Formats: sequence, structure tokens, C-alpha cells
Amino acid sequence: MPRYDEYDVESYDRPRRHTRPRTKDRPRHDDAVPGRVVTVDRGRYTTLVQGRTVTAMKSRPLGRKGVVVGDEVRVVGDVTGDEGSLARIVAVEDRRTVLRRTADDDDPVERVIVANADQLVVVASLADPEPRPRLIDRALVAAYDAGMAPLLCMTKPDLADPEALVAIYRPLGVPYVVTRRGADLTEVRERLVGKVSVLVGHSGVGKSTLVNALVPGSDRTIGHVNAVTGRGRHTSTSALMLPLPPVDGSSTLGADDTDSTGRTGGMAGVDGWIIDTPGIRSFGLAHVQPGQLIGAFPDLEELTDSCPRGCTHGEDEPECGLDEAVADGRTEAARVDSFRRLLASREHPEDY
Repeated sequence: MPRYDEYDVESYDRPRRHTRPRTKDRPRHDDAVPGRVVTVDRGRYTTLVQGRTVTAMKSRPLGRKGVVVGDEVRVVGDVTGDEGSLARIVAVEDRRTVLRRTADDDDPVERVIVANADQLVVVASLADPEPRPRLIDRALVAAYDAGMAPLLCMTKPDLADPEALVAIYRPLGVPYVVTRRGADLTEVRERLVGKVSVLVGHSGVGKSTLVNALVPGSDRTIGHVNAVTGRGRHTSTSALMLPLPPVDGSSTLGADDTDSTGRTGGMAGVDGWIIDTPGIRSFGLAHVQPGQLIGAFPDLEELTDSCPRGCTHGEDEPECGLDEAVADGRTEAARVDSFRRLLASREHPEDY
């Protein structure tokens, strides 16, 4: 019996040397159905297909092309979602946004965290553990580089005043919310409705607690902060995409409706999507070009027309247009200083 039949895409793979090709035609997969990858585990991709949870593998013709959480894909095979069934991902749609990081600033290998997200929610505790503004800075740089909107979510306000952290990011215009365990989450939910939001933060900041409150039944493991080191334990081990359920049972997105990205919601009764990621200890930015960061701030970018060629708009750049704009009052010094702090977080990494 042949190893593959005509329905297996592997049978169309490149033939070995000194063999005649079976066919030059490639399958078009006209019967492939759209899906969205919600988690990845050891070569198996849990995918939402027409409201069903389907386990799939990547087809060989995709080669080394990575498939990550948030990817919109096309799937063939058994898409019933029955136990023991296995479908095949045969195509990955073009990504609208890509959030990535490197292990450190000397690592040339980019690691894609998620795809097709609209918003990066940086979760930071105000105490226990202490907030790390430099790590927040680097997460913001990654968000701006990916074309994603940032949101700062501060937890544990009963332990410290949020104003000290808010003041750092107010000149940049970074929106923020404050939440505490057991409190009303209406303000947070309003920021998430109709969007695909990625939650990032170092361990112990309350990210999993927030996810469990927003998505009842998600059962994300909650860790504790080490009293000696002041650091949290990693509890989430892989990225997971979860549907944000409506509060009153009436969804703003149906199975055939489009969200803010223009793509279909993908499941009835969904108000948005949350992607919970493992706690991070570092956020490498080797993939970010400093000169491109200014594009995330249109008001500052238009002030750089007089900059000399190759200007990165950093603090030590001679004849930078930002300095001229501050001197003649066209922009505030605090905003320029905050922007340059983000630049410095890319060019001069600190110990996190």
C-alpha cells in the first residue's frame, strides 16, 4: 500500500533525487476552512474552527514557517473536534501585527509571541513585587514597533499609590487602568471589548488572577511572590487565547460579525479575545531599529524634518529637531524626555 494517497499534501512534496515527480500540480485546498490558533503544545495546534475546538498539525509544505497563537489559518481534514481527531493546517493568512522579542539584546533570533493582536496590555503591580519601569518601557517599545496600541494595567493599588507609576507614562499618553482583586472590572472590560488583547507582565503581578476574573472558568494557575527575592513564580507555561464572555449574555460580536480588525469574531457570544502569556523576566529588543520608534509618535515625528540624516533622535544626537522644538515651545520637554527614555531602554539595556 502507498504511504500517502492523493488527499495527503505530503504526497505532493518535493521528490527525492533521481526519482520522477508524481505531479507538478499542487492541491488548492478549496475545501479548507478558516480557523484561529488559540494555543500551541509540542507540535499540536489547538484551533477554533467554526465554533469548535480542533486539534491540528502543521502540513509539511509549510516547511519552517512558524505557526503561533493568534494566527488565522486554513485547515483541512477532520475538523469535527471529536476526541482523537486530527486536522491539518495548510495555510497561514497574512499577519496584521506581530509581537516579538528576543531572549536578550545580543540574540539575533526573533521569537514571535503572538500574531494579529490589536492591543498590548502591560500588567504591573504597584507593590509586592515592585513595579519595574524599565521592563515596562521595553514592552512598550515592542508594542509600538508591532503597531499595537498599549495599555498599562496596574494591580494591587491597596499596597501603593498608582500616581507614582502613572506620572512616568503620562507624558507619552499611555492609557491606563487600575484594578484590584474582587473589584468591579467594568473599566478594564471596556478597554478589551472588540479587540484582541495580549497580556504581558513579569511573574507575580496578578496577571493570571485578572484573567480568571475576566474569563470565569479559565482556571489559570495563580502563583505567589517569594518573600526573599521579591519575584514571582512562573505559573502560565504557554500562551493561551481565551474568548472574553459578555457580562449580560448579549455579545457585541457574533459568529458572523467583524471585530475592530475587520475579521470575523469566530465564535458566538464573544466580546473580544484575551491572550494570556507566560510571565517574563526580560524583553529583548534586538529586532527593533531605534530610528523607527519615532513613527509611533506622529506629533514628534513631524518635528524631526530638520534632523540631519541618520539622526536617531536620542539625547546625544547633535542638531536634533526635537531639541529645537522644545526650545521654541512647539512640544513639551517631558514628552521628548519620555520618548528618549524608551530609546535608551533599547540602546542601553539594564538588568531586569
